[in-house]
Amino acid sequence: MKSGLHTIERRSFLRTASVAALAAMGSPAQVATAKDQTPESLVNLLYQDLDERQREAVCFPWDHVDQKRGLLRTRIENNWRITKPIIASAFFSAHQKELIRAIFEGMTNPEWHSRFDRQLKDDVGGFGKKQSIAIFGNPESGKFEFVLTSRHMTLRCDGNSAGHVAFAGPILYAHEGERLYEKPDHKNNVFWPQAVEANKLYRTLDAKHQELALVTKGMPSEEMVGFKGEKGIFQGCPVSEFADNQKAELQRILNMLLEPFRDSDRKEALQCLATQGGLDDCHLAFYREGDLGEDGIYDNWRLEGPSFVWYFRGRPHVHVWVNVADTSSVKLNSYQNSVGV
Repeated sequence: MKSGLHTIERRSFLRTASVAALAAMGSPAQVATAKDQTPESLVNLLYQDLDERQREAVCFPWDHVDQKRGLLRTRIENNWRITKPIIASAFFSAHQKELIRAIFEGMTNPEWHSRFDRQLKDDVGGFGKKQSIAIFGNPESGKFEFVLTSRHMTLRCDGNSAGHVAFAGPILYAHEGERLYEKPDHKNNVFWPQAVEANKLYRTLDAKHQELALVTKGMPSEEMVGFKGEKGIFQGCPVSEFADNQKAELQRILNMLLEPFRDSDRKEALQCLATQGGLDDCHLAFYREGDLGEDGIYDNWRLEGPSFVWYFRGRPHVHVWVNVADTSSVKLNSYQNSVGV
C-alpha cells in the first residue's frame, strides 16, 4: 500500500523524528517528551536504546521463522507472549518501559486508554504484566514491525513496512470481564457494546434477511480468519441486500469497531475495505451456536469480505479476531491456544 516515493519519505521522516526526539529527551528521565512522537519513531528510539543482550532476546530479522510457530512476525494467538522477557520485569530499564507504554498509547485511541487498561488489569494484572514485545527488521533502516502480545491482546505497528495489510497484520483484542464464563449480559466487558449494536441491526432486518444472516450450524473456529478471496463462499447475509439505512447502520457499527485504534490505522482499514469492494462485498453472519442464555442476542458474529474479517466471539467471554488487507493473497499464521482462554 505504498509507492517507492512514499517509502523514502517515510524513512526520512522516521530518521528525522527519531533524531529530534533524542535531542529533545536529553536523558531517559525526560522520556515524556517522546509521547508526542509517532509509535514508529518511538520504536526506533527503543531499538537504539536496547543493548546487545536485549536485542538478542527481542529483536529478529524481518522474516524470522520460529521452529514451533512458523513465521513469527505474522503470528496471531489469543493467549501468548511473543518473546520471554516481560515488560514489567527488570529486563527492561525504566526508560525503555516508558517508551513501550508510549508506543502502546500511540497505537490506540486516547479515548480508549482507560478501557484498555481495565482489560489489561482484569486479564494480566495491568499493563506490562505478562506482556512481551518483539521487533522485526531494523527500525533505523525503515523496514520493521513492532509486536506487543499478551493474553487477550496482540497489537502491531510498522509504518507501512508490511505491504497491503491494515494494523500491520492480524490483531486480537479480548476481555474476560468479571468471570471466565460470562453471563449473557457480559457485565462490565469493555468490548461487549460492539455486539449489542450489531444485534440491534440484526433485529431491523426483515424475516428473509434474518434467516440468511443467522447461521444455525457450522460456526467456524476462532483461528479461521484467513482470507477467502473474491470467489470465497461466505456465511450470512450479503450486505448488498440490506436497505440503505441498514447499510448506513452497519457503517456506523464498523466505525465503532475501529474506534479503539489510532486514526491512521482506522483510515487504512477502511481503505483496504474500499479496495476490495466495500461493505457491499461483505457478508454479515450471526451464530445461533454459543448464544448465551438463548436470548436471541447473538454472542458470536462475523463481518467478512474477500480480504476482510472481523470475528466477534462472545463465548465464554469476548475474543475479537481482526484480519484486514487490500488483497486476499496475504496469508495468515494463526493458532488457537487450547490451554488458556
